[in-house]
Amino acid sequence: MPKMLRLAYPLAAGLLLAGCATTDPYGSQTDRNRTLSGAGIGAAVGAAAGALSGSGSTSRRDRALIGAAVGAAAGAGIGAYMDRQEAQLRQSMEGTGIEVDRRGDDIILNMPSSVTFGFDSSELTPTARSALNDVSQVLRDFPDTRVNIAGHTDSTGDDRYNQGLSERRAQAVGNYLAQSGVAMYRLNMMGYGETMPVASNASEQGRAQNRRVEITLSPMQQQM
Repeated sequence: MPKMLRLAYPLAAGLLLAGCATTDPYGSQTDRNRTLSGAGIGAAVGAAAGALSGSGSTSRRDRALIGAAVGAAAGAGIGAYMDRQEAQLRQSMEGTGIEVDRRGDDIILNMPSSVTFGFDSSELTPTARSALNDVSQVLRDFPDTRVNIAGHTDSTGDDRYNQGLSERRAQAVGNYLAQSGVAMYRLNMMGYGETMPVASNASEQGRAQNRRVEITLSPMQQQM
């Protein structure tokens, strides 16, 4: 058996098992679990790609194992990269009113309008500018992430006006990050108006939750 295959068999099997055993009984994930989960996903994708690239049962099996090992290593690297970025963002955003959430390899910053903008305005508040200065520093430290900026409103008023307001707010956040040194090619700004509520618009509390800008950071996997 070639040396590469002798190494790939135990490595692929170990990483596949490690990637599957990531459930935290207390309902939260540690950085290690997220990294292992990335390894498991990468291994599965790599195995599938490797299997499809070969001809003959033996060749497909061997290629699948090599693909699993390579994919697992890549997935673990991406997970660890996003773990470090998340930790830095959580530290920077503490006390700002901006929430940091993790969904798989994506990091979401939820910026409520009470922190970022005045009433019916797309001009960033001093508090928002200060927080975005910290966000831009993290983004410069971690250049291999895409940045999707989504503006949202509640359902009060005309829907076309709300759509425009959400677009202007997303643009304001994106422009500020660009002016702070984040490369424009990484930024994507979109407004969704009142079409994507996260709470009921029947109460003031719900409407306040819906007025927000979300910044989603995703890994540029092909560059990592």
